[in-house]
Amino acid sequence: MTFNPHQINLPVTEIIPEVKTQLKAQNTLIITAPPGAGKSTLLPLAVKDEAWLDQQKILMLEPRRLAARSIADRMANLLDEAVGQSVGYRIRFEQKTSAQTKIEVLTEGILTRMMHHDNTLEGVGLVIFDEFHERSIHADLALALCREVQQVLRPELRIMIMSATLDMDQLTALLNAPAVKSRGKQYPVDIKYTGSNDPFLLPEMVAKVIQKATRENEGDVLAFLPGQGEILKCEALLQSALKGFAIHPLYGQLPQAKQNAAIVPNKSGKRKIVLATSIAETSLTIEGVKIVVDCGYSRASKFDPRSGLSRLTTVEITKDSADQRAGRAGRLGPGVCYRMWTKATDHRLVAHRTPEILETDLASLVLDMAQWGIVDIGRLTWLTPPPQSAINQASQILTQLSALEDGRITRHGEKIHKLPCHPRIAHLLLMAEEEDMLPLATDLAALLEERDPLSNKEGIDINLRIEALRRFRSNSGQGKKFGRIEKVAGAYRQMFDVAPDNGVFDPYETGILLAYAYPERIAFARPGNNAQFQLSNGNYAMAGHRDDLAHEPWLAIAQLDARDGLGKIFMAAPLNPKDLAPMVKEQEVITWDTKKGGLSATRDLRIGNIVLQSKPLPAPDESKLLDAIVDAVKKEGKTLLNFDQEVVQWQRRVASLQKWRPMERWPDVSTSTLLLTNKEWLSPYLNRVKKPEDLKKINLLEALKYHLDWDKQQALEQLAPETIKVPSGSNIKLQYQENGEPPILAVRLQEVFGLASTPTINEGKTGVIMHLLSPGYKPVQITSDLQSFWNNTYFDVKKDLKGRYPKHVWPDDPWTETAIRGIKRKKH
Repeated sequence: MTFNPHQINLPVTEIIPEVKTQLKAQNTLIITAPPGAGKSTLLPLAVKDEAWLDQQKILMLEPRRLAARSIADRMANLLDEAVGQSVGYRIRFEQKTSAQTKIEVLTEGILTRMMHHDNTLEGVGLVIFDEFHERSIHADLALALCREVQQVLRPELRIMIMSATLDMDQLTALLNAPAVKSRGKQYPVDIKYTGSNDPFLLPEMVAKVIQKATRENEGDVLAFLPGQGEILKCEALLQSALKGFAIHPLYGQLPQAKQNAAIVPNKSGKRKIVLATSIAETSLTIEGVKIVVDCGYSRASKFDPRSGLSRLTTVEITKDSADQRAGRAGRLGPGVCYRMWTKATDHRLVAHRTPEILETDLASLVLDMAQWGIVDIGRLTWLTPPPQSAINQASQILTQLSALEDGRITRHGEKIHKLPCHPRIAHLLLMAEEEDMLPLATDLAALLEERDPLSNKEGIDINLRIEALRRFRSNSGQGKKFGRIEKVAGAYRQMFDVAPDNGVFDPYETGILLAYAYPERIAFARPGNNAQFQLSNGNYAMAGHRDDLAHEPWLAIAQLDARDGLGKIFMAAPLNPKDLAPMVKEQEVITWDTKKGGLSATRDLRIGNIVLQSKPLPAPDESKLLDAIVDAVKKEGKTLLNFDQEVVQWQRRVASLQKWRPMERWPDVSTSTLLLTNKEWLSPYLNRVKKPEDLKKINLLEALKYHLDWDKQQALEQLAPETIKVPSGSNIKLQYQENGEPPILAVRLQEVFGLASTPTINEGKTGVIMHLLSPGYKPVQITSDLQSFWNNTYFDVKKDLKGRYPKHVWPDDPWTETAIRGIKRKKH
């Protein structure tokens, strides 16, 4: 049917003509519109038949599965069609599309997978990034890849970025794109602060605030809680306290029918209370809401060093999220928002959420880039560039998983990339497929991805969790925790076409599978240290002394506390060391250990940093010996090398010229830079170094002087001399300062009689600061204007010093007096 968006009374209709005009003229457009303006449903429908689309599809990305399904359903209803005809959706493990589908609503990670199958996005004319302000890593990556396609292969591909709260200036500048703003219709919302809350008692506290809010106000309630667990607890409390209300939970795992019931008005006319996650901040329209209750928390994906995977954690919301939540109460008329925090807390809320790319694991992103053929990740158009340290860590993990080799994707890496899960989990599953352990691996993978279903009191053995999952499955058991885990396990079984196995299994097979996923967490019991283990990455961790696995000689660790020093193990499995044979590598290990006396060269059998056997290396490679010393200097050079006062003064002289004469390109000789680049200037002095004392004996000043070329050495002596000759004939050392401040000339007063003006260096451009000293070398005056001192201050100084040093010369005319070296007494 022909759809007319102007028949729908939503604010975004006013900008539809401009949106069409802009998209006809250029390939990138930014839309900002408040929640409820209709951008997510009306704008895709408004442009789906535009001529520039040329019968191609529209893809729209949503950050959440619930939003993707709901928006697709809403658009299909407006077209009077079923979902899967003109409008469809794709989310993880679920899809409703057909050959007739012109608008596909996707969760953000789906698009990057589509682009790896077809990197030109053939048949797609427009990609819409909805709710882009949420800044998920999938959205950032998808935008970077779409821009690459647009700039290199398909300039006609349109990109439209939509949000309720965007940094418009940054986006328009980065993308060189125009912005269209919808004003929306927002009624006033009365903000009420209920005081501080307890994050551990959120269901109970939210229930109390909802009861208060329903007594004080008319209309339906939308309450925000962090996740499913808190929502279900709060629902149970309200069911008994508010009998006449229709209470609906709303979260991602909820069946479609229950989601719909939460969104539409109650058929019996009851007042409605919707208990929702942050999904209800944007994208969804919940009719009838006049009251918002905001607990102040949400769930965000953050890298969890315990599991090595990204997990949802409970965090305080940001100011923009709080404003969006409050705005849901002012959609239909004046409303009220109960904020469960204080006004003081409100003032210190962070303005915008941190982009996920800055605080999540980047292994999947780096593998995506490698599959795409991009080695230099920084050259893509990133709104927020990924941190280099996180990229390096991800590359190291992927190399250990045999997914990358020299930064490029391997055949095994390509197989890993095809699976819709973290590379660790994918590697585990693929190795299990090779070794006929898939039923066990699918159970293990699901347990690793979800939260631990058992308490810490049950022990750290992950095999206990697998046994409990299998009992749940064989007994058609109840329980939300294992139900969720079984759903994921079932999806993996379907992916590999294997049947579930509820029988007995070998716990050591679990261990080797974990070792595949976490090769850096293979752990060997430390001799004589009960329940303490050394990991193959060099770290140490411990189990509880009474735990069943505490006395195992080998473990594979799934979860641990990544604290410095001795970590704590939360989940692990026993390992049979015979299974580790393929992982044992012979290595020539040349290292420097200051505490153990310096250089060490051995031939080792190792699993990571775990040494199984070690023998002295008779003829180590000289270049590797040098590299070991260079690395030690980089890390410990401040204490290993003799940075005495002479060296510090030389550094300050060069640094001063670097600041005073920026066009001459004097080198950076700060200690940190010198240590990082020590191979360039120190290596000629390292060929006989074996132990820490040898490094102390190096003439560091000589090495640094020769670090400069001959012309620079000469210029340094002329422009920033080490000493200045004063009228007495003495060569007095200058004291050069940090940050290019003028150097200090500390000299006895008698040695500069007759000196008319302050000495200068740097071709006369920099005057020194004179510290004039008494005969006893005590400072009596600091000046940068010697002429003024002789004319004005000298006579006061003379009176004071003549009484204290009566045997020294104190002339009435310092201009003509002969300067004196040493302590020459006046003649009698």
